[in-house]
Amino acid sequence: MASTLYAHLATPTLPSRKLSSLSCPTMFHSALSFSIGTTKVNLAPGTPVRPTSILVVGATGTLGRQVVRRALDEGYDVRCLVRPRPAPADFLRDWGATVVNADLSKPETIPATLVGVHTIIDCATGRPEEPIKTVDWEGKVALIQCAKAMGIQKFIFFSIHNCDKHPEVPLMEIKHCTEKFLRDSGLNHVVIRLCGFMQGLIGQYAVPILEEKSVWGTDAPTRIAYMDTQDIARLTFIALRNENINGKLLTFAGPRAWTTQEVITLCERLAGQDANVTTVPVSVLRFTRQLTRLFEWTNDVADRLAFSEVLTSDTVFSVPMAETYNLLGVDAKDVSSLEKYLQDYFTNILKKLKDLKAQSKQTDIFF
Repeated sequence: MASTLYAHLATPTLPSRKLSSLSCPTMFHSALSFSIGTTKVNLAPGTPVRPTSILVVGATGTLGRQVVRRALDEGYDVRCLVRPRPAPADFLRDWGATVVNADLSKPETIPATLVGVHTIIDCATGRPEEPIKTVDWEGKVALIQCAKAMGIQKFIFFSIHNCDKHPEVPLMEIKHCTEKFLRDSGLNHVVIRLCGFMQGLIGQYAVPILEEKSVWGTDAPTRIAYMDTQDIARLTFIALRNENINGKLLTFAGPRAWTTQEVITLCERLAGQDANVTTVPVSVLRFTRQLTRLFEWTNDVADRLAFSEVLTSDTVFSVPMAETYNLLGVDAKDVSSLEKYLQDYFTNILKKLKDLKAQSKQTDIFF
């Protein structure tokens, strides 16, 4: 069945084109039979799909795992699409989710994962070592087409703020084209553009400062309104349940936009020590991008440098959130600030380091 369905799906070339006419039910799945994990699933014609049944794509990622946890906490039946991997995603099973193996770069593996699913939440993006187009365009097109063909009721897609303004950056162009492709598919959907994750700052700044290693920054005044992925997940499910938001484009941003230097200064203050900052001029990034274009095998590196160049330009990745909060019925005070997020992190990690140091001294005395 999966191969038969996939035979009718073709990946368009960039820029996006409208979906071909696909016959699909709107309220019920057709008669299908698949194996999901070790379970044989049979759906007779007209089998209803529970609104609480969701599939999270990219469930092991920084955002995806928070979406899974939030969904489980709110009582959803959560299925996680995960690539086959040497180290299985056991933590997702431990939380109570069902894990199914599939790979967006192998579209024929997708249809079986959608049986019995009401809503898809797409948090996935390609790995750094693979071409951006493979997962973020071809894989997403196949996922949307399969969702349309199998009668998925709602599709949540996470995109990048201002992706429509930077067609020179492949990842941002692909995100924008995927937004349009999803809109043209006719699926009930919500597109959520994001500015930046607070969690990403831990490995980039907080840990290197604590370990007295180099912190890399730029001399550009770019400002980014980082947001806690737990808040993103919470707001996502509020949007999912609000039928008035179907078909809308939302942008989620944190309470304040920060420059790189401001983030480093904040981390220094909370850590109680100075950072060893290595500043990379934007001109170097631009030169590196042009240089890598000379070699075919570095095209993907150049694509990612292009994205880095946008992030290091004189740009503000933020939007006023008052209207969005009003639409979702959310109090702005309930959204974490970067100061609070990093303060909690440093308080916890410094306490653990202090406890470890105390334990080490006790061991020395004992022996």
